[in-house]
Amino acid sequence: MSDKLDHGDCVFPPVEQALTEPNGLLAIGGRLTPRCILHAYRSGIFPWYSEGQPLLWWSPDPRMVLYPDQLRITRSLRRTLAHSSFSITCDRAFARVIGACASQRRDDAGTWITADMISSYCRLHEMGFAHSVEVWNGEELVGGLYGIAIGQVFFGESMFHRCPDASKMALVHLVRRLIVCGFRLIDCQVASAHLASLGAIEIPRRRFISEIDLWCESQATGSPWSDLVGNGQVTGD
Repeated sequence: MSDKLDHGDCVFPPVEQALTEPNGLLAIGGRLTPRCILHAYRSGIFPWYSEGQPLLWWSPDPRMVLYPDQLRITRSLRRTLAHSSFSITCDRAFARVIGACASQRRDDAGTWITADMISSYCRLHEMGFAHSVEVWNGEELVGGLYGIAIGQVFFGESMFHRCPDASKMALVHLVRRLIVCGFRLIDCQVASAHLASLGAIEIPRRRFISEIDLWCESQATGSPWSDLVGNGQVTGD
């Protein structure tokens, strides 16, 4: 593992140099500039650290991903979607979504979304790279997710819920729109039982890198971020 990241050129060590314990730790330091963050995602790397820690960059092996056409919707979730009165929007409240994700993780043992990360990702949103999906109960924001879109890949960052299944609803609507627009892959970063229950799988890092090399260079056939609004209903399989 490299001790330091090149501050000026955003040059990362090869991902093959990442540690196996802790799994994927690749580099320490650098800056959370939009340029560095986008270069990191494009290279199969992401920032992940807690408040008070130095900036840490990761590329775990294996990598958890969700292929959009493999999304798994359980019967109970399908019932929730079919009878929900919640509304779904996109890019209407990015700062509120990332703030809610940060608040939900403050009590977790894992990563907390720091103030610097919030500022950097809000800048990426202004630049058109970072996007959010929001779930509303009337005027109340009850769930959502956010991430980075490059080519035909959506790099998922975090999700939150304040009502049962609200984050899952956001993911279902996102996936369905990504499919329409020709997206090929959703990066879920590290494994979790929650993501696995929705159809996410682990793949070798080498395969992940080869897939993002291909699909980050391919353009989507439309914009998933325009007119993403609905009443929570999902039809079809």
